[in-house]
Amino acid sequence: MHKIIFIAAIFFPILIYGQKFNELAKTPPMGWNSWNKIGTGVNEKLIREAAEAMVKSGMKDAGYEYINIDDYWQGKRDSLGFIHPDPERFPSGMKALGDYIHSLGLKFGIYSDAGWNTCGGKPASRGHEYQDAITYAKWGVDYLKYDWCNTEFLNPEGAYLTMNKALYSAGRPVVFSICEWGNSAPWRWAKDIGNLWRTTTDISPVFDSVVNHGTWHSFGVMQIVDRQDSIRQYAGPGHWNDPDMLEVGNGMSFNEDQAHFSLWCMLAAPLIAGNDLFNMSKETKEILTNKEAIAVDQDSLGIEGFKYSLKDGIEIWLKPLEKGDWAICFLNRGLKVMPVTFSWKKHKIFDSFSKRGIDFQKDNYIVRDLWLHKEIGTTKNSFATKLQPHEVALMRLILIK
Repeated sequence: MHKIIFIAAIFFPILIYGQKFNELAKTPPMGWNSWNKIGTGVNEKLIREAAEAMVKSGMKDAGYEYINIDDYWQGKRDSLGFIHPDPERFPSGMKALGDYIHSLGLKFGIYSDAGWNTCGGKPASRGHEYQDAITYAKWGVDYLKYDWCNTEFLNPEGAYLTMNKALYSAGRPVVFSICEWGNSAPWRWAKDIGNLWRTTTDISPVFDSVVNHGTWHSFGVMQIVDRQDSIRQYAGPGHWNDPDMLEVGNGMSFNEDQAHFSLWCMLAAPLIAGNDLFNMSKETKEILTNKEAIAVDQDSLGIEGFKYSLKDGIEIWLKPLEKGDWAICFLNRGLKVMPVTFSWKKHKIFDSFSKRGIDFQKDNYIVRDLWLHKEIGTTKNSFATKLQPHEVALMRLILIK
C-alpha cells in the first residue's frame, strides 16, 4: 500500500492553486479607467488623449500609472478564435496603442469578462481564456479587469482561477482585477488568484444613497464604505479589497469628493480614477494629486484602516502606517454642521488585526492636516474643529521619537 501511494505521488503531483506574479501590486494600484466618464464611447483617440492628460495634469507624478480601457473596445474573433479590437474604434490596433501608452511611462490596462459576452454584449473570454491571455501578452497589457456578466452556471472561484492560470502561462506580468461584485465573498478565496477584488456592486457619483437602475442597484460612497470594515483582514500587499473606482470630479460636492478620496486612502483601496481627465477643475486635480493623502493609501505596511467610533454622525477611522505613524480621519456623515472634539490622552487604541497600538499617555505625535498641508499641533493638546455636512478632517500622526 505504501509503495502505491508513493508512486501515485510521483505521477500525480499536487496541484498548484493560483499562480501570481508576486512583484505586482505591492501597494494598491493607481490609475484611470474609461468607463465612468466615457462609457460605451471608448476609442483609440480618446485613450491616447487620456494618457497624455494623465501626464500633463500631474497625476503621473502623483503615482497614477495605469490607463485602463473598459468595455466596448472589442471587435470580433477570427476563424481561430482570437479576439481583435473594433477596427473603426481602434484602427491602429492594440499593440500600437499599448506601445504609445508605454512610451509615456504609463501602463496599459484592458477589460474582459468571464462569461460568454461582456456586460455591454461584446465578445468575452469564456472558452477563450488562454487565447485571450496570449493575445493580451502580445499587445503589452499590464492590467486586466475581469467582469462577471453573462456567466450562467459558472463557479466564480473556478472561472477566475482559469484566467489566473492563463495569464500566468502567457508569461507577461499582469495585475488581475477580479470584478464579480463581491457576490461570492471573493476576499475569502481570491488572495492567490487576483491582485484585487471588488467587494460590492458598482459605485455611483452620490455620497449616501442607493441608485435604482431597474434590474439592479448601484451604491453611493457610504453604502460601499459601510461594507468594508469587516473584511479588512483579507487585504494586504499584492491582494486588495476593491471598493470600486473613484467618482471624484463626477458630480458630487467638493466636500463629498474630498471625503470620498480620504476614505479610499484610509481603506488602502486601489485608486482608479474615473473622471474626465481632459477637463479637470482645479479642485478635482488638487484632490486626486494630494501626495500626502496618497501616501496614506500607498503606505508600505499595506494595512487597511478601521472604523474606531461613530457618535452623533461623526465617524472616526484609524490606519496604522510605517515608522510608527498613524492616519486618522474624522467624517461628518450627517446633514448638519457638527463640532468635533478629540482629547487624545483619553484614548488608548489597539488594533487587534495589525497588533499595533497608540498610548497617547506615553507617546506624543505631531498632528499634520493632510488637506491643509500643515502641522496643527501635537497630541499633547486636544483636537477641535467643526465639520460641514459630508466633510472630513484627514491627518497624519507623526511619532515624535
